[in-house]
Amino acid sequence: MPTQFHLAWFVANGFGVQGFRGGWDDTWSGTNGRDYAKADLYVDMARSLERAGFDYMMLEDSSNVPYTYGGTHDIYTKHAIAAPKHDPSQLAPILAYATQKLGIVATLSTSEYHPYMLARQISTLDHLAEGRGGWNIVTGSNDGTAQNYGFDGHYPHDERYDRADEFVDVVRKLLASWEADAIVMDRETGTFADGSKIHAIHHDGQYYRSRGPLNVSSSPQGQPVFCQAGGSPRGREFAAANADTIIGSANGISEMKAFREDVHERMVRLGRNPSDCKILFLIDPVLGETAEHAKDRKAQAKAELAENFEREAANFARITGIDYATMDPDLPLPELKSNGHQSSLEARIKAGAKTVRELVMSRSATDALGLVGTPDAVASEMGDVMDEVGGDGYLFGPRTVNRRSIAEITDGLVPELQRRGLTRMAYEYDTFRENLLAF
Repeated sequence: MPTQFHLAWFVANGFGVQGFRGGWDDTWSGTNGRDYAKADLYVDMARSLERAGFDYMMLEDSSNVPYTYGGTHDIYTKHAIAAPKHDPSQLAPILAYATQKLGIVATLSTSEYHPYMLARQISTLDHLAEGRGGWNIVTGSNDGTAQNYGFDGHYPHDERYDRADEFVDVVRKLLASWEADAIVMDRETGTFADGSKIHAIHHDGQYYRSRGPLNVSSSPQGQPVFCQAGGSPRGREFAAANADTIIGSANGISEMKAFREDVHERMVRLGRNPSDCKILFLIDPVLGETAEHAKDRKAQAKAELAENFEREAANFARITGIDYATMDPDLPLPELKSNGHQSSLEARIKAGAKTVRELVMSRSATDALGLVGTPDAVASEMGDVMDEVGGDGYLFGPRTVNRRSIAEITDGLVPELQRRGLTRMAYEYDTFRENLLAF
């Protein structure tokens, strides 16, 4: 029997307009633009993913109206790039209530919360989701966000991770401050909770202080599933130390293998078992009724992308914190330094980008495997790739999110994966972590 792998979905524009690449104004967008602030699309999506046996649905987030490109937010609001956007922590419980087995992961930044507040939120989510809550740990990268919270800019890249290490340590302590059996509800003694099993943490560290205990009892999983997307060396070290599942971004099979091996080596060095963390690689397959149909759809998408350089440049500026509007797009790349998503910038330069235009328009890691074809053909290729890489699965990150694009994956591609025995037919357990570690 073939080795099974996991599936998840990265909602790349979070609880916002889906999205600046055609999700709100194309032929199949329906009411997505008008109803972007409603939960309906996400509820439909969550139920579809659950029907298809996905491990989790992860909601990205950011907390500012970008202005990096050209020093103005106009290009961003024109194309609904990261604005408007709502708080995913408010959507997550609705999705949990609408499902029974699917893991629900909300993005919350260590740069924007105090550990106590964040621990309280994610523990509450895990309670409401009955053991299916997750936290996507991000450190913040856009200076505009930092300025919204009263700072001049973000801390340097590696220092953000130093602070995040302590942040997660405090969160873990707070989540464990109530023992699992602290609530006794003893009617004879009139005791609801045993105070001897509830503990102050008295954390006084380099960056954070917190007395504790948390005023939320131990949640069904004890600790919600931790998700992370560290790509830089410092980010990988952080992910290896803290994550239960990692968002992997790599240009092709060899990089996927190298990424996985590197993270596993770091985990072993840190005293962790690599099998306790599942690395899921970003993909964006293009499906068609026939191979030719899929190729035509891919060519159409590539042409549409090429016609929108300014839009793509603005989005990459937001991610990396570099204003490409000040550069001639067709001259050789100047030396670029990023305090934002360093791994995204370095990956495109490493892939051969020589000009700003090539940098901005270069192939995304989600396209690196060239998954273009019928559901049958793509399912077969996904199985072959995972066999070569060694695991653990895929994270879908489509440019366009609408009910049609969701159905193409959940009702077109996944049945072919299931037919091959590559993905689950049914959930084995009730909690997110148990299903994630089931194979």
